[in-house]
Amino acid sequence: MKVSYFRDTDTLYIEFRAGDIAESKDLDENTILDVDAKGNVCAITFEHASQRTDVSHLVVEGIAA
Repeated sequence: MKVSYFRDTDTLYIEFRAGDIAESKDLDENTILDVDAKGNVCAITFEHASQRTDVSHLVVEGIAA
């Protein structure tokens, strides 16, 4: 899993799994869900992230070995 924040565009991108994106679904005008051919969620994009999330505070819990 990879979390990226792009300050210049105020975009938060969370990648859950690497792979080929088969479809990008607009959940609303500022949220995009990327899925693979089997319908598995690969990533989610949040536009205007600083207004919609707490991008300045990241906590990671329960990391599996």
